[in-house]
Amino acid sequence: MTRYGKRYFWFAAGILINAFGVAAVTRAELGTPPIAGVAYVFSQKFPLTMGQVTFLFNGMLILLQVALLRRKFPPVQLLQMLVNILFSACLDLAMAALDWLRPAGLPARFAVLLAGCVVLALGIAIEVAPGVLTAPGEGAVRALAQVTGRRFGSVKAAFDLTVVGVTLTASLVMFGQVRGIGVGTAVSALAVGRIINLLNARLPLLRHIRGLAEED
Repeated sequence: MTRYGKRYFWFAAGILINAFGVAAVTRAELGTPPIAGVAYVFSQKFPLTMGQVTFLFNGMLILLQVALLRRKFPPVQLLQMLVNILFSACLDLAMAALDWLRPAGLPARFAVLLAGCVVLALGIAIEVAPGVLTAPGEGAVRALAQVTGRRFGSVKAAFDLTVVGVTLTASLVMFGQVRGIGVGTAVSALAVGRIINLLNARLPLLRHIRGLAEED
């Protein structure tokens, strides 16, 4: 396999691991990761899977990038649609594979939540390391940061809060109660980034994957 092929292999592997992390956090039933909340709530109301709703939601984020950037939108970023298809399919696969995971009791749920956060962080770190494609969520944040002139981190925080707000509103309108948001949402929002930083600093595999990008 060529070095370029290895980069895409690790990118796809990161997507798969990322999906299993989202599924594990969701199966803990303490709240979904912020970005997955919309898919979870709508999949509870309509005859759609989380992966299918994720595909539709991410498709809208790609269209948002095109609308914001217009002629400045890099055509290569249309490949985000392939990322969208891959992640959506992997998410449905992961949710099905972990269907047996029904932790009973708060300690077991927290254990699954924390394990899911670690898996999610590992998936994101591996997905980003090869430097090949941008996920739709990250692409939307970058486009908003470029248009508004604000820092990426500030826009990302506002974006996550907006998604949580949409999840909260949708769940209240459709069910009359909060679904998809809980302590797990807060824990994953606070912990995943820190775990990614730790993995990037300590995990030799990630240095190896980043090296593949630097040598091309």
